Amino acid sequence: MRSTFPKDFLFGGAISACQAEGAWNVDGRSLTIPDVVKKIDPAKRKTFLQATITKNDVEEAKTANWKDYPKRWGIDFYHAYKEDIQLMKEMGFRVFRFSIALARVFPDLHIEKPNEKALAYYDDLVDTIVQAGMQPLVTLSHFDPPIAICEKYGGWYHRDMIDIFESYARLLLDRYHDKIKYWLPFNEINAAILAPFKGSAVLNDEENYEEKCWQAAHNQFVAAAKVVKYAHDNHPNCQMGCMVAYCQSYPYSCDPLDVLANDKFDQMTNLTFLDVQSKGKYPYFALHYFKEHSVYLPIEQDSSILLQGTVDWVGYSYYQSMLTADHTEGISSGNGNLKNGLVNPYLKSTEWGWQIDPVGLRILTNRMYDRYQKPLFILENGIGKVEQLNEEKTVNDTYRIDYLRQHLKALKQAIEDGCEVIGYTWWGPIDLISSGTSEMSKRYGFIYVDQDDEGNGTKERFKKESFYAYKEIIETNGENL
Repeated sequence: MRSTFPKDFLFGGAISACQAEGAWNVDGRSLTIPDVVKKIDPAKRKTFLQATITKNDVEEAKTANWKDYPKRWGIDFYHAYKEDIQLMKEMGFRVFRFSIALARVFPDLHIEKPNEKALAYYDDLVDTIVQAGMQPLVTLSHFDPPIAICEKYGGWYHRDMIDIFESYARLLLDRYHDKIKYWLPFNEINAAILAPFKGSAVLNDEENYEEKCWQAAHNQFVAAAKVVKYAHDNHPNCQMGCMVAYCQSYPYSCDPLDVLANDKFDQMTNLTFLDVQSKGKYPYFALHYFKEHSVYLPIEQDSSILLQGTVDWVGYSYYQSMLTADHTEGISSGNGNLKNGLVNPYLKSTEWGWQIDPVGLRILTNRMYDRYQKPLFILENGIGKVEQLNEEKTVNDTYRIDYLRQHLKALKQAIEDGCEVIGYTWWGPIDLISSGTSEMSKRYGFIYVDQDDEGNGTKERFKKESFYAYKEIIETNGENL
């Protein structure tokens, strides 16, 4: 007998303000870190790791040609959201994940003066999502820290950011608690270590860089815990979650040293971040790491806050898996966004070097449910490809349909294994600007946007073949994969 996803399973999609909204200088919004990240040369995409941003980059970008910074124009979701939400409704979405931009609500980080134009925009966006029959899932911070954080505080490592973020979150919780059930304080919070400039506004030329990155992460833990506690105390209908970019990894070989290296990578890249938010305390291995690397954090000072602000559900993005080894000399390395990923010969890769591993999603989901015993939410999953419209004004993206079905099969099997999973939001249901490379060419969507890497095009939306495939999957509740 075929099993099904739970009848109330939340199929949907996810976008971010900094990759979709555009309108970077409209209605009082201030400049953000994504607004100063240039697009990469497509010829370098196979060797690309992660961009770095320094103080000089920020200063240069303030007066540079805005056309060099694609996230500034996004896909103009700021003005096209009604049309786009209707397309999500047509696919049958049950949940739509989006982010609210701090740089719109508190453009200069003055918590006493929220931007009423921004709030009016988000009022209507939330209402549009609800009226389309979808659950809104809001991310409060999604890789778009305002430049003002760097200029006024140096980055999230400054303690004042905790109070600013808590005030911002309280404002939104009080305003939308009766319309929004699912809340996420920080997108992929482990970006505070993996890509600190976009996760926590710590620029790459800071002194005592590693300690400041961990201090920024710690402050985000504290801010998130305070927000969770406030919601639990004042709006108990709100379900509060956490999220990491899960770098699923396997040992390169059965050499015990490779196994140990993989465990340590997983601990400090993923598990520390989930443990603090789900269990309310730092795991022993993180405390040991901090001692060994002379990282000093006010953990004891904030221990009660962390313990009182544990989340209701655990979320993660999942795109790929990788291998880790104790010694990497002579081993073929991956060419995706992860600096120490090694190539797995059993898996195929995308043109960006991301290795496709549906079974890894089942493995990871079982591990996460076993470790945390809380409902899980797959918040991002998807495949980016270079695509062009054909003569029929569509894209025959059979590879995306296959990727989608294989990962949903694996997720269904994890549910059969006994894991409790709330929902699944495909990353980029509509083409948008790449987070890592600032390209439009890296397309994830079920919906094609007529726009190139330079922002040229009509911005008209077209349905790809995968649009109809996902629509059928949702209509049948994942029966026919």
